[in-house]
Amino acid sequence: MPLYGFHCPDCDTNSELLVGISDTPVCPKCGSQKLERLMSRIAPDAKLKAAAKVWRKQAEREGHLNNFGKGERGT
Repeated sequence: MPLYGFHCPDCDTNSELLVGISDTPVCPKCGSQKLERLMSRIAPDAKLKAAAKVWRKQAEREGHLNNFGKGERGT
């Protein structure tokens, strides 16, 4: 299932949701089904490795290491 960004006009919240082809997305905050899909940005290949390094450091600071292997944790 792809990950999409959505905006809920009812509660003015943005969120990312895993949505299947036949699924109707639901706002995780207010439960509305009137979500609008946001335009996704594609990271250029040249910047992807640098961005991933920044994301890993931020996840490490915040304690979210369960998605990274020991070699990717920067330790």
